[in-house]
Amino acid sequence: MSVAADVVAQVEDLRVEVGGRAVVDGVHLRVRAGTVTALVGASGSGKTTTGLALLGAYPPGARVSGTVTVTDRLVGHVPQHPATVLNPARRAGALLTDIARTQVRHLPRRERARAAATRIDEALSRAQLDGPSVLLRRYPHQLSGGQQQRLVLAQALLLGARVVVADEPTTGQDALTKRRIVAELTSVVRQGIGVLLLSHDLDVVRELADEVVVLKDGRVVEAGPVEQVMKGARHTWTRQLFGAGEESGAVPEVRGDTGPDAPPEVEVDADAGAGAALEAQRETAAVLEVRGLTAHHHRGGARRTVDVLRDVSLRVRPGERVAVVGRSGSGKTTLGRCLAGLHRTYDGEVHLDGVPLPRSLRNRTPRQLAAVQYVFQDAHSSFDEHRTLLAQVARTAVRLRGATPVDAAREAEALLAEVGLREQHIHSRPGRLSGGELQRAALARALLARPRVLVCDEITSGLDTVTRRTVLAVLDRLLRDQPDLTLVWITHDLNTAAGTDHILVLDTGDVVEQGPAARVLRAPGHPYTAALVEATGEGGEAIRGPRTATARAQDS
Repeated sequence: MSVAADVVAQVEDLRVEVGGRAVVDGVHLRVRAGTVTALVGASGSGKTTTGLALLGAYPPGARVSGTVTVTDRLVGHVPQHPATVLNPARRAGALLTDIARTQVRHLPRRERARAAATRIDEALSRAQLDGPSVLLRRYPHQLSGGQQQRLVLAQALLLGARVVVADEPTTGQDALTKRRIVAELTSVVRQGIGVLLLSHDLDVVRELADEVVVLKDGRVVEAGPVEQVMKGARHTWTRQLFGAGEESGAVPEVRGDTGPDAPPEVEVDADAGAGAALEAQRETAAVLEVRGLTAHHHRGGARRTVDVLRDVSLRVRPGERVAVVGRSGSGKTTLGRCLAGLHRTYDGEVHLDGVPLPRSLRNRTPRQLAAVQYVFQDAHSSFDEHRTLLAQVARTAVRLRGATPVDAAREAEALLAEVGLREQHIHSRPGRLSGGELQRAALARALLARPRVLVCDEITSGLDTVTRRTVLAVLDRLLRDQPDLTLVWITHDLNTAAGTDHILVLDTGDVVEQGPAARVLRAPGHPYTAALVEATGEGGEAIRGPRTATARAQDS
């Protein structure tokens, strides 16, 4: 098979069959040097399987046909779930040093350490990682999802590959960090590296990609220059996918329309009625209360700690929706994990219905475990690879509610179907499902506990626009049917936060602002909040600073 001189990766008639089902069927695509080819489609459409083919990686037991050609077999990979490729027993600095040393072996021995350190510093800077001196001493589990993602990107940059497969690189990122990641990917492209971008973020695709390939059920339904496909889509599925992308990703029942003074593109209640009503009900008993919570990570031993959250207080009433927002690494996920008993090294208290909750979930009663449910951003890590999806989801009702196995399985099947998972999914093991499919299963598992408080950690950030609407519709129905259910929504997306009642803003572990959502978004009182609102208020401009390879070529 001939390959054009500027093509750094090419896939021809790729078919990947797993368990008798084709997850990728007849896919063709090319990645050219100094350009971005975007692969888009719904969760489970075959994007990740196609991307991993460039690395020669396929699902266990897969039958593969077709041809994959990479001009330089060294391929960088930034996975959707970065924790899966980071050694949990090694600090971030050691992971990077292993790679950097391989790049400086040709130098005299006395120069290698300094040269490796210089390369690591450059890679961290290019990957937009702040505070490297602190970060390098941490283990992967002590990093936020966004920090893990950028650490893996730094590893790929250190490798010096001519091709980078970026699987949802902006997933779970706030507008400011997203802007920086897109700028970095643009910088990578300017160095002549070809990027295969797997993404559901259509704004990122529009601004970064030169070519776009649309997948549905493992098949290419449309392909071509990005503007041509996005503006003049011919296939029904493409129009549905891109049309859904025009809608806000907000929580269902966004409370009010955009007022004339509200920041552009951030929908808020024009008269702040919901927030005002909640303020008037301040004496209502809280279902969840956080009092002076300061959370720590251990560093170099049990007696040495570093604060990741400082003096956080919050009151949440039955039926209230609270958004916790801030940049990656601000402490959002740590707060959620403290609520759920997954992070126990903290001072202060978390109360449920006025009763202090044990810090560790191991010390919580089944009732307390059911009452506060946590849906992970990285759904892969929350499932057992050796048991079927249905068995794991149904077990929640048996263990926490005392349901019979038959009743639990029936409830689990119904709920899994409601979030859009088919029969073939629910009887499979987690390794055969996409990240988006597992995310929906994780939500169903949490809902099956019938919680009082549902903590959702960026659960829609890794979903395509069509699947996101399905998940939000399920939450919408749930919130209508259970008006006392409290939702704590950890998110980077202010359009999502705009649909909640109350917003808490975190910056590097500190609460810099909190209050009714409409008030915080309309008139932010802290410069950091104002910067987040401005970045989101710019709409797509928050990520439109970098220019695509096509635009650069036209100028040259």
